[in-house]
Amino acid sequence: MRAIITVIGKDMVGILAKVSTICAEYDVNVVEVTQSILQDLFAMIMMVDISKASIPFSELADRLTTVGQEMGLTIHTMHEDIFNSMHHV
Repeated sequence: MRAIITVIGKDMVGILAKVSTICAEYDVNVVEVTQSILQDLFAMIMMVDISKASIPFSELADRLTTVGQEMGLTIHTMHEDIFNSMHHV
C-alpha cells in the first residue's frame, strides 16, 4: 500500500530531512519525491510505501500533521485508496 504526502510552506533548511526521518522512524519507505522552491515557498510531493509501517496510517498522518504545524508548514497525508476510489467508475 502507498500514500502521498504533500508539504507546503515557507522554505527553510531541513524540511525534506525532517519528513523523511519520520518516515524512516516508522518503517515507511520513500518511493519517489518531487519538490520545488518558488521564490521563498517550498512545495513537495512524496510517494511512500506504507505496507510495512510500524504504526497505523492514521497515526502516521497525525504525526506528520503535528510536525508540520510545529514547523509552520502544511503537511497532508493521503492513503492510496482515496485516489483509487476517486478515479474508479
